[in-house]
Amino acid sequence: MPTGRAHGLQIMTMCEEFAAQGAKIDLVIPAKKNFAEADPFIYYDVARSFSIRRVGVPDLGSRTSMLPHVTFLLDVLFFGIALLFSDVGRRNEIVYCRDYPLLFFLPRRNLTILEVHDVPRWTWIFKRAISRADLFVAITRGVKDALVERGGAPERILVAPDGVHLEDFANPESRENARRRLGLPLDKKIAMYIGWIDYWKGTDTLFEAATRLKGAMAVVIGALSRDLPKLRRVHPAVTFFEMRPYKELADNQAAADVLILPASGKHAISTRYTSPLKLFTYMTSGVPIVAADVPSLREVLDDRTCFWYRVGNADDLARVVEYALAHRKEGQEKALVAKELVKRYTWEERARNILLFLRDKS
Repeated sequence: MPTGRAHGLQIMTMCEEFAAQGAKIDLVIPAKKNFAEADPFIYYDVARSFSIRRVGVPDLGSRTSMLPHVTFLLDVLFFGIALLFSDVGRRNEIVYCRDYPLLFFLPRRNLTILEVHDVPRWTWIFKRAISRADLFVAITRGVKDALVERGGAPERILVAPDGVHLEDFANPESRENARRRLGLPLDKKIAMYIGWIDYWKGTDTLFEAATRLKGAMAVVIGALSRDLPKLRRVHPAVTFFEMRPYKELADNQAAADVLILPASGKHAISTRYTSPLKLFTYMTSGVPIVAADVPSLREVLDDRTCFWYRVGNADDLARVVEYALAHRKEGQEKALVAKELVKRYTWEERARNILLFLRDKS
């Protein structure tokens, strides 16, 4: 911590909001070298209202020859072992955890809450893990349904989608200034995606759709710098930028004529479970949204707030983008409804709902 992935922002922001509502927060994280020189409080622009404790673990980040899933599992294993030798969960405290394998390494003496963002295929391991949690926070109704299917009691599961800090998006720069800063043309229609490039996020459909766009250019902000040469070579129809700091997000969104929210129809994490942070930041922008038609996104969006395309269908994505660009009035009406709706999804409200749930159930 910090990390380039969205979960770092979510964790730091929720700690800040819990603390703002009177909770004493001690964030325990593995000591890793990602952004080693960066202060997480400065990087994420959050108040120093809680403590961060780093637990020593082997750092596998530089071992690029290892498969990402293997690295992740080893990271969790080493962090879990380190927790066994720490005092986490051994004091009079509530334990709030995001990674279910860590539950095997935590004592069961205190109230334990698991926040669930995905439900893995390894059902028997997951069932054993969740039996060690007392309460659950599910980021979508799809996650809650999956937990119930695996033995979770519905009354002990709170659905709490991710959120946004509205004040961070209140005063974006003008479209013209945003494009000049990014080096984008002022006279082109721009369909933009801002976020991580991952197999389950449906970005492959976006890259294919870019080759079919006739009246717009596709722009993606969120590539790793080491991947840029290959991405630009393989997908010449897309203009790629590397990952940009969170503080630029509102301004970067302003450069777009439409914002694209893809998904993959092949992965349950995308169709049922995800509550992407970009969904809520997009909604603040006043820019029309083109979204994949999947249940997880329909939990928040509807026909009044976005244009839908058939998930996994590049032809349909290109068609809907061009329709949205050609029907500006309809797009602006949807964008305004989305901007009003997102006021329900603040981090402050999310933290309040979770704390009320804990007090009611503990």
